[in-house]
Amino acid sequence: YRCDDFVVNDTKLGLVQKVREHLQNLENSAFTSDRHRKRKLLENSSLNSKLLKVNGSTTALCATGLRNLGNTCFMNAILQSLSNIQQFCCYFKELPAVELRNGKTAGRRTYHTRSQGDNNVSLVEEFRKTLCALWQGSQTAFSPESLFYVVWKIMPNFRGYQQQDAHEFMRYLLDHLHLELQGGFNGVSRSVILQENSNLSASNKCCINGASTVVTAIFGGILQNEVNCLICGTESRKFDPFLDLSLDIPSQFRNKRTKNQESGPMCTLRDCLRSFTDLEELDETELYMCHKCKKKQKSTKKFWIQKLPKVLCLHLKRFHWTAYLRNKVDTYVEFPLRGLDMKCYLLEPENSGPESCLYDLVAVVVHHGSGVGSGHYTAYAAHEGRWFHFNDSTVTLTDEETVGKAKAYILFYVERQAKAGAEKL
Repeated sequence: YRCDDFVVNDTKLGLVQKVREHLQNLENSAFTSDRHRKRKLLENSSLNSKLLKVNGSTTALCATGLRNLGNTCFMNAILQSLSNIQQFCCYFKELPAVELRNGKTAGRRTYHTRSQGDNNVSLVEEFRKTLCALWQGSQTAFSPESLFYVVWKIMPNFRGYQQQDAHEFMRYLLDHLHLELQGGFNGVSRSVILQENSNLSASNKCCINGASTVVTAIFGGILQNEVNCLICGTESRKFDPFLDLSLDIPSQFRNKRTKNQESGPMCTLRDCLRSFTDLEELDETELYMCHKCKKKQKSTKKFWIQKLPKVLCLHLKRFHWTAYLRNKVDTYVEFPLRGLDMKCYLLEPENSGPESCLYDLVAVVVHHGSGVGSGHYTAYAAHEGRWFHFNDSTVTLTDEETVGKAKAYILFYVERQAKAGAEKL
């Protein structure tokens, strides 16, 4: 009896223990299952946010956004635009990596502070890493901290977290990339790679401040500046290399119209190009020093494009100084997405091929807001036949109609390869 009772009690205790273990297992299983379910939900959510419906079929959105590090939208818009200029971008992505930190500092997080004492930095290397991180589709947004730190180190104008001018940043960036590529890093010149790249032949190079680099090979063009003395007729010519052209929005289009006023003619990119290249009489503050008259005289000035670049960068001068502040010209400027014909602005158009002067739009930088020191920058760019809108971390698919309505600040046009049937501006 006692033995049976013991057995019965033992059995009861055993059952209780088994029930406890079973309940614990169920709880653990539910917790693990819930955790897996949440993780899968997040992954699917992330994946779904990067899936697009194109022509009825689902395709992955491979574009990667850039995190805003504190009013760094000016930098992000330029980086996303440059990342979609394939020939330029591919050159940097194919460069060999450079190890900048070793020993105790290897792998450490870099913070962009003025007190950072490490001078062992490379703009080319961090630019390369950033370009490699874009268009892989492996993450929703990439943080360009290391690149921003290098920008602080070598471009003092951009230190701090205040809003900056995107065009000014682009010029500084291209100039410093050009200079570093000329000299190489750690004694290793990277200009050799440019010489080996058959797509960038010597005929396509434009030297600015020394030897040619991929910057001048892609963006470099040449202007001819003609100045004529109105007193003796002496003509002076000089050639100026350029990486971009800054175009005024003609004054007749700058006035803001109210609802009661009749809408006037729309300003076009052609109007801006004509204003830039048309014959102009210099005012009293810009008298020309005539070597024949031996004194400053009234004169006329005219620009011709002596050589067009592979990528034509056009900057619309939307910001201008008044007596006390810098105002923004908010005028909409109509621009073509295809077939921008630059032949009529060439010095010797007869020497150019039938298709060599046609350009197609690849990227647009837009400034939203009223002032250069405020507002927000975004970019539109074409990638493999589709248009994307880059707004810092957010990347969305858009259409040509939306792009065409943008109030462009910087336009990037790529030279068209020989094809039949061109739409002209």
